[in-house]
Amino acid sequence: MSGVEHLSAAQAAVASAQDLLDTAVAALAQQSESGGKLVLDLMDEHQIACYDLAYAASAVDGARRVLDAYAPLGETEALLAVANAADVVADLRARVDGRLPEWGIDRGAYDSTAGAPAVTDFLDAARSAATVDAVAAAVCDVDGVPGGPSHLDDDLAMMAESFTQFGEDKIRPVAEEVHRSNGDVPESIIAGVAELGCFGLSIPEEYGGLASADIDHTIAMVVATEMLSWASLGLGGALITRPEILSKAIVGWGTEEQKHRWLPGIAAGEHMVGVAVTEPDFGSDVANLKVRAVECEGGYLVNGVKTWCTFAGRADLLMLLARTGTPEDGHRGLSLFVVPKSPHAGHHFEETRESALGTSRMEGRAIDTLGYRGMHSFEVSFDNWFVPAADLVGGDAGAGKGFYMQMDAFANGRVQTAARAVGLMQAAFEKARDYARDRVVFGKPVYDYQLTRWKLARMAWMIQACRQYTYQVAAMLSSGEGQLEASMVKMYACRCAEWVTREAMQIHGGMGYAEEYDVSRYFVDARVLTIFEGAEETLALRVIIRRLLEQALAA
Repeated sequence: MSGVEHLSAAQAAVASAQDLLDTAVAALAQQSESGGKLVLDLMDEHQIACYDLAYAASAVDGARRVLDAYAPLGETEALLAVANAADVVADLRARVDGRLPEWGIDRGAYDSTAGAPAVTDFLDAARSAATVDAVAAAVCDVDGVPGGPSHLDDDLAMMAESFTQFGEDKIRPVAEEVHRSNGDVPESIIAGVAELGCFGLSIPEEYGGLASADIDHTIAMVVATEMLSWASLGLGGALITRPEILSKAIVGWGTEEQKHRWLPGIAAGEHMVGVAVTEPDFGSDVANLKVRAVECEGGYLVNGVKTWCTFAGRADLLMLLARTGTPEDGHRGLSLFVVPKSPHAGHHFEETRESALGTSRMEGRAIDTLGYRGMHSFEVSFDNWFVPAADLVGGDAGAGKGFYMQMDAFANGRVQTAARAVGLMQAAFEKARDYARDRVVFGKPVYDYQLTRWKLARMAWMIQACRQYTYQVAAMLSSGEGQLEASMVKMYACRCAEWVTREAMQIHGGMGYAEEYDVSRYFVDARVLTIFEGAEETLALRVIIRRLLEQALAA
């Protein structure tokens, strides 16, 4: 099969799928509104349809963007984009089949869009065994680019090569030991990442960073995250995300004094950052957080418990979202603080400070996890912990605006998480491809079996689609757009990572279940991706579909 020859058919099939989605969104919007406004309780009566619709909308949006921007770059690129588009459209039809009324779609609307004969003919061609073999031959050749070309510009390609080499030399040799021992990220890795300039990629040059007009800093951050995640999700891929989230908030909202005080140290790797947003009873429901910061002489006293504070032990700066207003203020009563602390190794820390206001205490304990080890996620309790007024991001003008600061910063975190998923998938794909070529079963290499080639081919088109989608969303964020798309690409790429790492493990057979093979770690690491940085269900029901329904009502 030729990808170029089927490109127009793929674009038409995806356009038909989008038409179907638009019809479903409009119908669900009408069922979920009162007085022209979206009512969440009404929307929640259709949660199953809304969840499926959010996922399908994300996948179709990505497929369309990849077909438009990546497919025209060559035959391999077109082949990957077309095969992915067929996969996405077929998945949409499977989700809709038998549930048209729940989606608000009549049979005629379905038959004229995603169910049209032309779409069926395209799927027959693009999902055939011949297509699988063509994709496998294009992306699994040991002499070619594993998974297809990325098409980064020269500067970004050089950056990617540097990060990949660092990951190969410094991260991969220790990744398995840190995972098995549930140890700390080695200081040598932190120092190496700092030397590469990773912590300053999104910080303007005037504050000690590397961000300039010569390179898109959001895409640079995504590329760095992908390559470090290829080496290890826990040791590399997550290391620069928290500094990036805090830096984004300070650059966008901080006072000049705060920018000059904190950003140079973050850029140089002298300050490590943890993020304290989530609470035991409130995960993605940020608007209802309860940890209080009560104003006192010279600052605030913080009381309460935060959880899932990744890297909070080793960090010497915490980005803390706390309630300075009343519970009735909702998200408008939250403020963002930078909280300095001492760095601590291991799984527990405790700090006590004395002041004229009395004793302040902070304690943290690491929460043991299946994977994603090295940085440790902590539960952190604050007991009258004093934070100077100067550490309120934005100063007095920033009071009550913390929700908006963290949402703005977390959009970057979500697109970075998509990049982490891509890097992890790429590592799993490469290990599976190599093992399939070397392992002989029933007299021939595992790769020679059709089912194996299908698995590897599907991995390749999913990975490249997620990669190119992530690059495009990063560019949108740099231009002040893409908040919704950041959630969409995060949801889609992280779900893909679960399938890719599972099948990479499956290709290894029994050895895939052995800890001595990296794919076992990839599989348990991938499981966290749909949970953190916005749980999949929350992104689907409270961000993606909510925004799509609001747009439909506005129209």
